[in-house]
Amino acid sequence: MKARLIEHYNKKVVPALTKEFGYTNVMAVPRLEKITLNVGLGDATQNPKLIDPAVNELGAIAGQKPVVTKAKKSIAAFKLRENMSIGCMVTLRGNQMYEFLDRLVSIALPRVRDFRGVSQKSFDGRGNYTLGVKDQLIFPEIDYNKVEKVKGMNICITTTARTDAEALALLKQMGMPFRQN
Repeated sequence: MKARLIEHYNKKVVPALTKEFGYTNVMAVPRLEKITLNVGLGDATQNPKLIDPAVNELGAIAGQKPVVTKAKKSIAAFKLRENMSIGCMVTLRGNQMYEFLDRLVSIALPRVRDFRGVSQKSFDGRGNYTLGVKDQLIFPEIDYNKVEKVKGMNICITTTARTDAEALALLKQMGMPFRQN
C-alpha cells in the first residue's frame, strides 16, 4: 500500500513546485531522498546498558531496526575509547520514509509543548533540513511508563533540491509546520 504522502506529492506538490520554479522536466522537481534519525548517548560511556532501550525505542518510532553507532577515535577527556557504543541511528527510504514524515508532521510535532512551528534556518545550504527533538515521548509509539530516561534525537531530511529555497518550498508543500518569522 502506498503512503498517503506519496500520492499528495505526485498530485499536488509536483505541479505546484513546477509552476513556482519553472521546471521543464518532472524529474528536476525536488523530492525526498532519505530521512535519518540519530540518537546520541553521551552517558553510554559510563553505562553501556543505556544503548538497548534507545535501540528499542528508535526501532518502534522508525519501524526499522537501528544500527548501533560506535566511537571512531578515543577521547580521554570524555572517557571514550575507540569502538565504544555511543548511540544509534536509522535511515529511512521509500514508503517508510513517507510514513514517518506523515506521522512526524501530523501527530508528533503538534504534541511538542509550546509548539509554534519549526525554524526555517535549519537548512544546510544544499537543500537538506535538520531538526532536533528534545524528547522521544512526542511519538505515540513510545509507552510513557516504560521510559527510564528522556532521550532526544536529530532528524535529518535529505532532499534532491539544489538550493534551500527549493527545499523550503518542498517541505512546506509536504506539510511541515514552519514558524512565521
